[in-house]
Amino acid sequence: MIAQKIKQAIRDIPDFPKAGIVFKDITPILKDAELCVGITDAFVEQLKDKHIDAVAGVESRGFLFGLTLANKLGVPFVPVRKAGKLPYTVKQKVYDLEYGTATIELHTDAFEPGARILIHDDLLATGGTVSAASELIQEMGGEVVGFTFVVGLGFLNGRERIAPVSDNIIVLAEY
Repeated sequence: MIAQKIKQAIRDIPDFPKAGIVFKDITPILKDAELCVGITDAFVEQLKDKHIDAVAGVESRGFLFGLTLANKLGVPFVPVRKAGKLPYTVKQKVYDLEYGTATIELHTDAFEPGARILIHDDLLATGGTVSAASELIQEMGGEVVGFTFVVGLGFLNGRERIAPVSDNIIVLAEY
């Protein structure tokens, strides 16, 4: 089962990035090419009946499987970046964090109005960043048709936060 393989590969890093947090490090997954293919295939299997025009990957770990997922689905990949990282004309979204604010950006020509966008990130925690990404996509005329995550931290209730946008939420390994 893919969830068990993911959990076996992930390493916990205590007190990162600050005391009291146990960081779920997915980088050991990247050393296992077979597992990486399995993750992408698991997403594709669950999305096979969905009409998706593009995959939006959230910086930076959302790029890792977001691009391979887009390629496997045969659709464009759209990077959702931190402010100042995209070279062309952008639209921004400022959102609140527990310790301040952050800004994400998309190229203004990332997709056509009406496009059906799947948002991918490596981990679903509180849902703040993907909520902001979904708002930005909607403001640009896109429709968010779902979310995919390699890992979810269910106790942080991110699923409840993003479910009003789309109830098509795929988490391969839940903690």
